[in-house]
Amino acid sequence: MNFIATGIGAGLVSALLTVVVVKETMLAVLLAMLAPLPILIVALGWNHRSGLVATLVGGLAIAIFTASPISAFGFIAITGLPAWWLAYLALLGRPAADGTMEWYPIGRLLGWVAATAALTIVATGIISSGADYTAFQSRSRQISSAFVSMFFEAPDAGTEDGREALTDTLATMTPALSAFGFTFFMGLYLWLAAKVVSASGRLPRPWSPVPGLSMPRAILWAPILAFVLIQFEGFVGALGYALFGALLMAFTLQGLAVIHERTQGKPGRGFILAGLYALLFLTQGVMVTALSLFGLADTIFGFRRRFGGNRPKHPPTLST
Repeated sequence: MNFIATGIGAGLVSALLTVVVVKETMLAVLLAMLAPLPILIVALGWNHRSGLVATLVGGLAIAIFTASPISAFGFIAITGLPAWWLAYLALLGRPAADGTMEWYPIGRLLGWVAATAALTIVATGIISSGADYTAFQSRSRQISSAFVSMFFEAPDAGTEDGREALTDTLATMTPALSAFGFTFFMGLYLWLAAKVVSASGRLPRPWSPVPGLSMPRAILWAPILAFVLIQFEGFVGALGYALFGALLMAFTLQGLAVIHERTQGKPGRGFILAGLYALLFLTQGVMVTALSLFGLADTIFGFRRRFGGNRPKHPPTLST
């Protein structure tokens, strides 16, 4: 009954965070973005079944409040189930030969964060457009056109073609850009939820140091799959773009993890990392591409396995 009670509470909080978006203010949007967090917290701290209860209760609350079954289904598919699934994976474990517990590696978990983000973004497009890809494209183009207009306020005849080309490109890349951001936020929420639950003493597993995360080489099939899917039309192609964007963020995070790990114990580490993040903020696309390629190379060649390094010693069960 304990996991049911906590699930009901978390579901109501998550539903409330979701519906405040109707206020159409920046604060309301920011609060709505936090909707997966309560579900992640109860799923990690009280059993994954608590996350399922929160998902169902949140969907039911939204259906009652908005009188819209589509909104309720959207909450379940886009907010509740992704959060529950990632928490479920995080709590997977098996006994090792030496009697310790072997928990699901956070590198594999990051891969699943990317895959979950890509599927969620496409599910969002399907639900919001009523499974009409033409309507989905039209909505993406409207958003892209508004974005382009912010930077080209009074175009002359010579820039009109450039505006149209940029709008078309952004509309096509909308799933990739959305999945890129969603992967970051879902990874951040999972980390925050684990920290909150760990601080309360309820987290069943020790949490691995983030600099130690390393996605398995099996993830290298995912970019190939994304390239194949992009060749198709409709939502299948959109899934390919979404997967590409999600993987770009996942490999970027791994690239950052490598730098964090390799600078541990080095003099001036704080200045190095501060300079790295300042450069990332200022150059954005250039540094993201470089870090993503670095993370991809680490997955392929295993820099940290080959060259050892400054990784702190920790038991097989992973340290905090």
